[in-house]
Amino acid sequence: MEERVSGEEAFGSEKAVPEGNFPMEKGEQESWTMEDMLARVDHTQLKAFATWEDIRSLCQEAVQYHTASVCIPPSYVKRVRDTFGESLTICTVVGFPLGYSVTEAKLAEVEQALKEGCHEIDMVVNIGDVKSGLYDKVEEEIRTLKQACGEHVLKVIIETCYLTEEEKIAMCRAVTNAGADYIKTSTGFGTAGATIEDIQLFKKHIGPQVKIKAAGGIATLEELELFLRSGCHRVGTSKAVGLAAQKSCTNAELE
Repeated sequence: MEERVSGEEAFGSEKAVPEGNFPMEKGEQESWTMEDMLARVDHTQLKAFATWEDIRSLCQEAVQYHTASVCIPPSYVKRVRDTFGESLTICTVVGFPLGYSVTEAKLAEVEQALKEGCHEIDMVVNIGDVKSGLYDKVEEEIRTLKQACGEHVLKVIIETCYLTEEEKIAMCRAVTNAGADYIKTSTGFGTAGATIEDIQLFKKHIGPQVKIKAAGGIATLEELELFLRSGCHRVGTSKAVGLAAQKSCTNAELE
């Protein structure tokens, strides 16, 4: 039987910051602390060859550095919940990364993930439907999955690298109308990732209840802060914790 890991036992840390308890919004002239930035990070490992040791290490880092969540493959949700309990927030992906699963399959993925202890879902829209102009169909799928999520957070990945500006705006409306919690730029598996221009576009066209998550290609602490200062409530990245740890070691050596 695998030993259950508690955040307090492993690191002397508190539970990861839950949804809604983020630091207050920062003004454009105010810098973000490392703690503030990590509290907005979905610490991510979605590679096809990710092993349990990779996932376990990711979770330990998330607990230690108080990230917003871990974003992991669905097949690891139950094992993470059994091992780490409530010491972190678990996010997983649905219809990932291509989005063209039928709605019924995505719904089954959501229901299974929630049953196994997941707290947040990042779904991929049917990009082919978007490109075909079937915006109402996409909106209805998002609505169906949000109803299944209930109080749990639903983030909607629209894969901006494949969309025109008109299509991105249509997705802002669909996400808003369907009642999802977040619009998210990218899977990280497309031809490009998040851009500041897309964040600015989202801010103009989403409803007031919708938050923004950037993901894909955010590889430095400077980029992380830039996206947060631009209005993102979450950032998905696999690199932030490692960079923060490296910076912390460097600072300690200089003292």
